[in-house]
Amino acid sequence: MEVVIVPDAAAGGELIAEAMAALLRRKPDAVLGVATGSTPLPVYRALEAKVRAGAVEVGRARIAQLDEYVGLPADHPESYRSVLRKEVLEPLGINAEAFLGPDGTAEDVAAACASYEAALTAAGGVDLQLLGIGTDGHIGFNEPCSSLASRTRIKTLTEQTRVDNARFFDDDIDQVPHHVITQGIGTILDARHLVLLATGAGKAEAVAATVEGPVASVCPASALQLHPHATVVVDEAAASKLRLADYFRHAYANKPAWQGI
Repeated sequence: MEVVIVPDAAAGGELIAEAMAALLRRKPDAVLGVATGSTPLPVYRALEAKVRAGAVEVGRARIAQLDEYVGLPADHPESYRSVLRKEVLEPLGINAEAFLGPDGTAEDVAAACASYEAALTAAGGVDLQLLGIGTDGHIGFNEPCSSLASRTRIKTLTEQTRVDNARFFDDDIDQVPHHVITQGIGTILDARHLVLLATGAGKAEAVAATVEGPVASVCPASALQLHPHATVVVDEAAASKLRLADYFRHAYANKPAWQGI
């Protein structure tokens, strides 16, 4: 696992956007796995700037959704399909036909989960999966004690996650759904490159547990330690509890420039 400590969220967004752009230059039809929330927004804005500047083409790129609320209509402003259309597809000029995501409105949720797993396989798998991290160490909506071998499935959200997400629902927790469809940890680990972005002091303990703690389902993100190509990008605040922060800075500063992340 590579840990990159950046000055701020904007620097992290630029670094990851360049990794995505480099991937698309090598593989124009790459599948980019995207996450929602406020943390990844600097990535999307930096990638949009590169597209507008002509530095990268996204016409053949495909976008894969990490998770989705169960029961919210697809056109609900807080459904993740709607959020990603507004924050990723439309700014980048990517057609809706290039979007892969689970159906959170399906009557048969288990079948919808299986269908999404099949769609990811048919697309050739995710080339780069962008991840955020919850204050409790969750990735996607794989809450603590999720199986590290889990596949796409329905999950019940913890009360803390619903509290954290209430800000997107007029600070009204009663509007936050109790259930989601999420790629499982095993599904996430199938991606060829995992990039986790964390910013702010509130994520510092979760980052430390992910990077320096044991691999344990109580911290789902610690499963990234098992991946052959996982990159954790953190700002100074999110890195504040890392015991090996100085080593991580030294290693990144002295790596060959051609490696990227």
